[in-house]
Amino acid sequence: MVGGKATKGATVGGTCVNVGCVPSKNLITVGTALHGAAQPPFRAIDYGRTKLDFERAIAEKDALVRKMRKSKYTEVLGRLRNVEYIPGRGRFVSKNEVKVGGEVIVAKKFLIAVGAKAKAATVKGIEDVDYLTNEEALSLKKLPDSLIVVGGRALGLEFAQMYSHFGTKVTVLQRSDKILPEGEPEISFALRGYLQDEGIDVQTGVEIKSVSQSGGTKVVRCAVNGKEKEFRATQLLFAVGREPNTDYLDAEKAGVELDGSGFVKVNEEMQTSAPLVWAAGDVIGEPMLETIAAKEGAVAVTNAFGEGRRRIDFGEVPRAVFTYPEVASVGMTDAEANGKGIRCACGVLPLDLVPKAQIIGDTRGVIKLVADVNTKRVLGLHILAPHAADLIHEGVLAVKFRMTIDDIIDTVHVFPTLSEAIKLAAQSFYKDVGALSCCTE
Repeated sequence: MVGGKATKGATVGGTCVNVGCVPSKNLITVGTALHGAAQPPFRAIDYGRTKLDFERAIAEKDALVRKMRKSKYTEVLGRLRNVEYIPGRGRFVSKNEVKVGGEVIVAKKFLIAVGAKAKAATVKGIEDVDYLTNEEALSLKKLPDSLIVVGGRALGLEFAQMYSHFGTKVTVLQRSDKILPEGEPEISFALRGYLQDEGIDVQTGVEIKSVSQSGGTKVVRCAVNGKEKEFRATQLLFAVGREPNTDYLDAEKAGVELDGSGFVKVNEEMQTSAPLVWAAGDVIGEPMLETIAAKEGAVAVTNAFGEGRRRIDFGEVPRAVFTYPEVASVGMTDAEANGKGIRCACGVLPLDLVPKAQIIGDTRGVIKLVADVNTKRVLGLHILAPHAADLIHEGVLAVKFRMTIDDIIDTVHVFPTLSEAIKLAAQSFYKDVGALSCCTE
């Protein structure tokens, strides 16, 4: 195993534990708890004045990262037999040699898993602006009064709401005409409304012209749906995607082909254009998720050593956005199904029809179930709801095992739960669920 610090944060454990899921979701949870305490859903509760110790929140996040890096990576690495860890940047020197520092390592098989980093901004004037990526935004020393977030997909929205909950005035600038542009329009529209209700200024149809900095103020000049506008804030965060850590790899010396963005090209078995080299994780591109990276790595190793011809069905991989309420999806959207020539039916269920949502005092959300109109097979499930990332797995199993809406209806669900929403969404294909008593089959 060859490891090393290729970019800031790319230490043992990679993106997820250092600058990804672990620290960001910890701070998101802090922000959600703070917001919930300030605006409780029940009139019977008066929490009084709430206050955030931002420096302590960052310190607690750092302690959690150190703990999980040690327990989940460093200690695990130390228990692996026949594994040697060599810190440093590895680069190919031939089709069967990698050089790390002054040492050349010869091997019969190679696995590229160097990950990716935040994509650099390329707008006019950016070289003179002290801007943030997600990595720096996780470790600010001081809570900013205001923040502009460029990007309205998962990463941008998570950081936008996190800092808004902390008390920062946040503006989101999204290039396309809706946030989460690849998702279902019903979910995008509803989530935008919830974010705006919390005080976040969400601008879509944005074309950024230039950025500049005057003292401690960042200035973004852009056209919003054709109209010239200017936005100012004390911090500017670019959440415009990720780029692979392949610039130092010398992949061509091993015969490994990269795409136009520098990502390693692989076939369905995770093998590169070089017969001795496989690749897995963010370095091969979307979907960039720790869970799928682990599966890709397992598939690559199995295939590399001739123990099978494993492949991954990316259509059954769940995705989540950790705003609050959360967004989670699996399978095809309505538009994707229609694009494949499938006649589909869609059940769209407002969360206020789910008894548990009323019980917990939070009815924000919508569930959209996409099914084949002829076979009733579940093609996709899309959820906007509290804890949607936990709820999505029933949909994952439905898509993976080609279940029908009748299979879901025939499955007894616990009452009252938010997961009952999935059964109600299936029932809505046949009945007006708003006119049903609880737990009706």
